[in-house]
Amino acid sequence: MQAMILDVQGKPLRLANVSRPSPGVEQILLEVHACGVCRTDLHVIDGDLQQPRLPLVLGHEIVGVVVEKGDGAERFALGQRVGVPWLGRTCGHCHYCASGSENLCDAPEFTGYTLDGGYAEFAVADQRYCFALPDEYSDAAAAPLLCAGLIGYRSLLAAGNAQRLGIYGFGAAAHIIAQVARWQGREIYAFTKAGDVDGQEFARQLGASWAGGAEDAPPQAMDAAILFAPAGELVPQALRHTVKGGTVVCAGIHMSNIPEFPYALLWGERCVRSIANLTRRDGEEFLAIAPRAGVHSEVTCFPLAAANEALQRLRAGQLRGAAVLVTSAATSDAAL
Repeated sequence: MQAMILDVQGKPLRLANVSRPSPGVEQILLEVHACGVCRTDLHVIDGDLQQPRLPLVLGHEIVGVVVEKGDGAERFALGQRVGVPWLGRTCGHCHYCASGSENLCDAPEFTGYTLDGGYAEFAVADQRYCFALPDEYSDAAAAPLLCAGLIGYRSLLAAGNAQRLGIYGFGAAAHIIAQVARWQGREIYAFTKAGDVDGQEFARQLGASWAGGAEDAPPQAMDAAILFAPAGELVPQALRHTVKGGTVVCAGIHMSNIPEFPYALLWGERCVRSIANLTRRDGEEFLAIAPRAGVHSEVTCFPLAAANEALQRLRAGQLRGAAVLVTSAATSDAAL
């Protein structure tokens, strides 16, 4: 099969012909139709996330069809469309797994980081950590739901019942979860890079009542804010515009250092918290909600061999919504 391989962190991916994997116990083999391109992939390439499995096939927003099943893999049928997320496996017996917090597992495995992912024509996955996908979405449109959507959903849950919600960094995750938040009746304030007029207009089209630069003040104090941009300096900025008792949610797996800031910004029972990975329950809940909320994934599609171009455009902020690698087997039309 063809795959895009990361050999050394800091270097571009390499297109290669490699052996097609075989499914093991409770694993399924997928013919990959689409795989989303996520900022976490950049963190792996850049070395922000250390000690990946190398050589590595990146990609953790995988949409594919089951073509082979290993022993004990009875959850999905041959020919069924399945989604594979970032959380690829957990130990199942540590304190966190036993208490329903498998996202904090002491010995996890991650798709496209410690396990080979979906920048390839075929991929294996543990059936227990895969999801059936809503029929309303094409392969390309479904791919961003599997990380941008899931992490966005977990971040939205962490924001509580905030009525006025700020979103910093209006990329793949933000454009999905803003639609869910509006469906829930929340008011959205969108923060983009200074001068990003197109990004701000995109946010307004998706229902934001206000959009401005990251350094701007929203029209009213926010009940909560979600930071999808991996910029630590935005934490005190968001706190500055959050009401007492409000929450600032840091949604990225990596963030630059948070600068020193006056305690007065945190005082008043404001809370700063992070989001780590996802649980399978998050996935089941969000994938049921997305079609009901009318969530539309805005995607730019690239062939598998153009993965480096897609990553570079993501790095440069030149994408509207999400980038997705697609194969010739992908469906082309989304119902939403």
